[in-house]
Amino acid sequence: MGADSIWIWDHFYPLFGDPNETHFEAWTLLSVMAADTKNAKLGTLVTGNGYRNPELLADMARTLDHVSNGRMYLAVGAGWFERDYAEYGYEFGTVGSRLRQLEADLPRMKRRLAKLNPGPRGSLPLMIGGSGRKVTLRLVAEHADSWNCFGPPDNVAELCEVLEAWCLKVGRDSSEIERTVSIGADDPHSAQDYVDAGATHIIVGLHHPFDLGALRQRLDERDAIS
Repeated sequence: MGADSIWIWDHFYPLFGDPNETHFEAWTLLSVMAADTKNAKLGTLVTGNGYRNPELLADMARTLDHVSNGRMYLAVGAGWFERDYAEYGYEFGTVGSRLRQLEADLPRMKRRLAKLNPGPRGSLPLMIGGSGRKVTLRLVAEHADSWNCFGPPDNVAELCEVLEAWCLKVGRDSSEIERTVSIGADDPHSAQDYVDAGATHIIVGLHHPFDLGALRQRLDERDAIS
């Protein structure tokens, strides 16, 4: 269909509908998607940082970057879905402790990527997902190549302003950071609305049975803007 990217969530149970419906692990699915596609970039939106050792996660992303011929993102966030932690034996902690762990783990991922032989095949952008104004967006300014947040456009515009302020404070060129926004299939706002708000990449959320009509509409809007 010509989508620029394809994403899956990194959770161990469904977030909607029957909480015990069939479900599979994200990075294993990504390995199949990496081999089965040719053009779109791929990633998790986003990986819960506490689910995997940061060095291992970097290695997994690097490996799939080779499988996909350089089309992977390494996308992470602090995590929030308590059931994932409880059922798989991870410490849930607090919002603060999970953010502190993310801050500590991001440099570890970068150092591991620099050591791996061979290194990534493509650019392997480091994405951080989240909207926290005091910590998450500072981490985006300090570490990320890409950032994901959610609509509506007013929210995106406000968060972009906060990110700009953090980039100025830490000495980062904000234009280096891709700004992705996740929207629902029934979002009433146009792609142009999100572009005007500061987004550079729109991700359309689809759920089973995966009606692709909403994606087609957004692709048409993208092509009209281009």
